Amino acid sequence: MAISLERLASFHHNVLKVRSDRLELIAGNLANANTPGYKARDLDFNLALKRASSGQKGLATTHQKHIDATPSIAPEIKFRVPDQPDTGDGNTVDMQVERNKFLETSMRFEASLMFLNGRFSGLKKALSGGGQQ
Repeated sequence: MAISLERLASFHHNVLKVRSDRLELIAGNLANANTPGYKARDLDFNLALKRASSGQKGLATTHQKHIDATPSIAPEIKFRVPDQPDTGDGNTVDMQVERNKFLETSMRFEASLMFLNGRFSGLKKALSGGGQQ
């Protein structure tokens, strides 16, 4: 039976990529917490994972000189609905929410990474004969 590394790792690679993108968005929210008019953004994880798994990037090009028609803002990126009323400057970043989302996402990222590491460790063990000499 052939072992497909692509099949083994592609889903988990996509999960790590989407979680990394979400961490980047949340870090941007935290960095702009005092920027007047800044709207907090977040990622629709399920939609982003579905899009990453399908390999969908944007419009397909058939020649290398075609203009890249990849959208500048992916459809899975949404503005976060604030829990508290506007403070008057139009900024929708809630520091407590952003910190909690960042912590949750980073913990999930680490768990996904540990799971993927376990899969490769198991594969390595199977290929070496289970560690027996």
